[in-house]
Amino acid sequence: MVLAGVAVADQASLIPKTQLINPDELVKILQSKGAQPLMIQVGSHVLFSQAHIPGSEYIGPASSESGLQQLRKRVESLPKNKFIVIYCGCCPWNHCPNVEPAANVLHAMGFTNVKVLYIAGNFGMDWVEKGYPVAKGD
Repeated sequence: MVLAGVAVADQASLIPKTQLINPDELVKILQSKGAQPLMIQVGSHVLFSQAHIPGSEYIGPASSESGLQQLRKRVESLPKNKFIVIYCGCCPWNHCPNVEPAANVLHAMGFTNVKVLYIAGNFGMDWVEKGYPVAKGD
């Protein structure tokens, strides 16, 4: 089991840095009057309930097939150039078991404007404690 965890961690680190978006960049976009991204939380429901980015949607952990099915269902009718931001927050982005599978599914579906929220530590440290907007509950 440990080896499987290592493989997942290595996969997440393969996300190109050009596909990452920093929290401060995302906050500026969310506060602008321009087109807003579809925000999707791809981690655990417990994390989403405790704190999430306002307006983001919960689809389930992307490390599970059911989470990936929910993701596919949610985006299937969207234009392929739709700005989509995915995040989890359980751990550093490059060790997360959820962001890489979600990013891969979106790219395989032809989406061209997908970003992964850069979380250096976890959502609490890198978003909540920095005073960025937070919603709680479902």
